[in-house]
Amino acid sequence: MAQADPLFEPEKLRILLVGGGGREHALAWKLSQSARVEKIFVAPGNGGTTTGEKTVSVPVAAEDFKGLLDFAVKNEVNFVVVGPEQPLVDGIEGIFRKAGIPVFGPNVRAAAMEGSKAFSKDFMARHSIPTAEYRNFTSHSAAVEYVKSVSHNVVLKASGLAAGKGVIIPSSKEEAIAGLNDIMVSKEFGAAGEEVVVEEFMTGQELSILAFSDGYTALALPAAQDHKRIGEGDTGLNTGGMGTYSPAPVATKEVEAEIMRTIVQPTIDGMRKDGIPFVGMLFTGIMLTPTGPKVLEYNVRFGDPETQSLLALLSNDTDLAEIMVACVERRLDCVKFEMKKEAAVSVVLAAKGYPGSYPKGDEITIDALPPNVYVFHAGTKATPEGKVVTNGGRVLAVTATAPTLKEAQALAYKGVDCVHFEGKTFRRDIAYKAFLQEEQQKPQGMTYASAGVSIDAGNALVERIKPMVKATKRAGTDSVIGGFGGLFDLKAAGFKDPILVGGTDGVGTKLKIAQTYGKHDTIGIDLVAMSVNDLIVQGAEPLFFLDYYACGHLDVDTAADVVKGVAEGCLQSGCALVGGETAEMPSLYEGEDYDVAGFAVGAVERELVLPQPTIAPGDVLLGIASSGVHSNGFSLVRKIVSAHGYDYHSKLPYDTSRTLGDELLTPTTLYVKQLLPAIRKGLIKGLSHITGGGFTENIPRVLPKGVGCYVDAGSFTFLPVFRWLMGLGGVAPEEMARVFNCGIGMVVVVAQDKADEVEQSLRANGQAEVFRIGETVAGEGCEMRNLDKWVEASRQ
Repeated sequence: MAQADPLFEPEKLRILLVGGGGREHALAWKLSQSARVEKIFVAPGNGGTTTGEKTVSVPVAAEDFKGLLDFAVKNEVNFVVVGPEQPLVDGIEGIFRKAGIPVFGPNVRAAAMEGSKAFSKDFMARHSIPTAEYRNFTSHSAAVEYVKSVSHNVVLKASGLAAGKGVIIPSSKEEAIAGLNDIMVSKEFGAAGEEVVVEEFMTGQELSILAFSDGYTALALPAAQDHKRIGEGDTGLNTGGMGTYSPAPVATKEVEAEIMRTIVQPTIDGMRKDGIPFVGMLFTGIMLTPTGPKVLEYNVRFGDPETQSLLALLSNDTDLAEIMVACVERRLDCVKFEMKKEAAVSVVLAAKGYPGSYPKGDEITIDALPPNVYVFHAGTKATPEGKVVTNGGRVLAVTATAPTLKEAQALAYKGVDCVHFEGKTFRRDIAYKAFLQEEQQKPQGMTYASAGVSIDAGNALVERIKPMVKATKRAGTDSVIGGFGGLFDLKAAGFKDPILVGGTDGVGTKLKIAQTYGKHDTIGIDLVAMSVNDLIVQGAEPLFFLDYYACGHLDVDTAADVVKGVAEGCLQSGCALVGGETAEMPSLYEGEDYDVAGFAVGAVERELVLPQPTIAPGDVLLGIASSGVHSNGFSLVRKIVSAHGYDYHSKLPYDTSRTLGDELLTPTTLYVKQLLPAIRKGLIKGLSHITGGGFTENIPRVLPKGVGCYVDAGSFTFLPVFRWLMGLGGVAPEEMARVFNCGIGMVVVVAQDKADEVEQSLRANGQAEVFRIGETVAGEGCEMRNLDKWVEASRQ
C-alpha cells in the first residue's frame, strides 16, 4: 500500500455495502480488517453482517436507490461498495456520484458489459478479444434461420439480465428453435429476451478470473473454478454455485499470463478507448478451449461463491479498502497487492430442496471452528431473540485456507461438520476436478488405462452381456458377439422379394433423467423402440440391431444395464442383437456421463411397402396407446420439472406409489408384434410413429398430396403424465399436440371397410389399447379437434 503522507491522515471510511448475500458478508469481513475503515453498513445484509465489531445490517433494499442515498447522507457515508449486478446495471453509481459519494463499481454504461450480452459480444468483436462465434438478433424469424444455417452446436443467451437463468444449451437444432421460441415469443425471461445472442457452443474447462480495475490497470486475483450443479460429479440441476476453489491447477502461470495478455488487459484498454472506462471488479468467465482461452461472458462485480475463497487468500498486508479506493481514484498501480501462497476451498450449505422450493426459518447453530476456517452467511437472518435462522436457498458458505488444495478441502469439510441446521444440503466433492488433473499429471509409464480407457472393463462387459445377446437369436443369425461384424441370412428368414429398410436413432435428453435418477435398465428398450418403430411404419419386419455406447469412464454395471434393456427391446420386437460398439472416451465425456445410439435393419416384401399409394379421404385413423412420454419432448419435460422445483425422486401427485423418475423412464412402447399380422395381410395403408413433432408434424408425413386429416383429442385417453405436465407448465394444447404423443404412440391408416378387422387384429396381437381417433380428409395437414378436453383434464 502507498506510504501515508505524515502531514495528511487519510479520511476514515464509513462504507455503505449494498447487498445481502454471501459475497457481501465476505466483503464486509475483509473490509473490516482495514485500519482505515470505521463503519460498514450492509443494506440489507443478512444474519452474519450483524455480528461484526464494525459491521451492522440496515433494512434498506438494494434496489431502493432513494432509501440508500438518504441513509448514506444521514449517516455520513463517504464510500459505497456495490455487491449485486442489478443495481449497477440500473445506474446506482451515478446516483451516488451526483451526491458526491464515490462508488466502487462501474457506471451504467460500463455495467452494460453484463447487462447486455449483445453489447459485450459486439465489444469483443470490435476489439478482437477471443470469444465464440456469434450473432445478435431481435427478430425471432431471423434467429431461427441462422440456427438452421450453421453447422455447429449453439448456445442461446437472453441479452439482458435474467437472474442467472437466461442461458439455454440445446442439444439439437430442434431444441434450439424451441428455445428461441421460449425466449423471444413466450418471453420466458421477460424483457431480458427481447434481444438474443446465438453463439457457438464451446468445450473445455471453465475459469473465473476476477480483476480489480481503475480503468487503466488490472490486478487479477488467482483463477477460481466453481461448481454450478447441485449433485456430486456435476450432476443434477444448475444452482447459483455450490462451491469453489482457488487457485485452479488448470490455470498455470502460462495460462494466466495469456488470459491477462489477450483478454483482461485488452478489455480494460478497449473500454477506455470506447469512452467507458471500467472502474470496479471485472469478472470474466473463461473457457479453456483447444485453441486457447476464450470469453464466455463478462460480469461487472464480485462472484459468489468465488469471493469467499479469493478474499480469504488476500495476504494480511493487503488492504481491500485501500485497493477499492485506489480504483476509484485511478491509482491502482501504486497499492500493495499480494496473495497468500495457499489454497482456498469454499463449500456452500444449502436448504433442503434447493434449487427448487425450500423451507425457511430453521435455526442455525455453529460449533467452535478450526483455525483458518470461516463461515460466511448468505440466506440467513437474525431473529429478535438473537437466533440466526435460514432465509434462502444457499444458506452459508464454509471457507478454509491451507498450504495445499487437499488440505484446504479437508479443513473445509471439518468446518461443514461444525454447522448445524435442519435439511443441510451440500456437495462432498468440491475441488474434485483439480485432483483429477493432478492425478493425470503424475509421471508414470504410459498405458491405455493411463489415458482413461480400460480394456479389461471392456472385456468384462462383453462377457457380462453375451448371454443377453444370445437370448435374441432368431432365424437368419447366430447372435454371437465378439467378432468384427454381424451376419444375417435373408433367405433363412423366409423373404422372397425383400426391400431392406434401415433406421437409426438415439434416446435424446431422456438420458439425463436416467443418469440423474440412477436407473439405466430401461434406456436400452427406448433405444430399440425408437429405431424399430421407424422400420415398422414402412411395413418392415426388424431383423437385426446394433448398439453404440459411448462414455467417459466405462462403468461395467451401468453399461450392462443399458445392454440388458437393448436385449429386452430386441426380444419384444423379434429382432436379433448382432453386435455393437463400446467407446470409452474420457476426453469427450465428463465423469459418468454416457450416450447411446442404435441402428436397426428390417425387410419388407416389395408389394407391402408402406405407406400405400391408395390412401384417400375417408380412411379411418386408428390410434394405438403409448406407455407415457416415450423418448421425445424431454427437453421441455426437464424444463417444466426444473422450473417448479421437482426432482426425479419426488412422488407423483397423481400416483404417490410411484416417483417422477419411474414415470418418465417408462420405456417406449414397441409396436412391431402388434402390427405385423395386419401388415402381412395387406390391411394397413399407412403408419405414423408419433415421436418428435407430435400429431401435427408426423401424421401428414405419410399422407399423399391433397390428403389431410383430423384427430379428435377427446377420443382417446389423455394420460395423467401429460395432464400434469400441461397444467404445471401452462403448455398450450396446440403445443402439446406438436411436441408429445399425448397418449397415442402409433397411428394406423386403414380403409373404412377394413377398420373393424384391423382393430380386432391389433387388439388380439398386443396389449396396447386401440382407439378410433379420426379420419383422413381432402386438404393438407392435421387438424386437432376438441382440444378443450385436454384443457379441462389438465385442470383436474
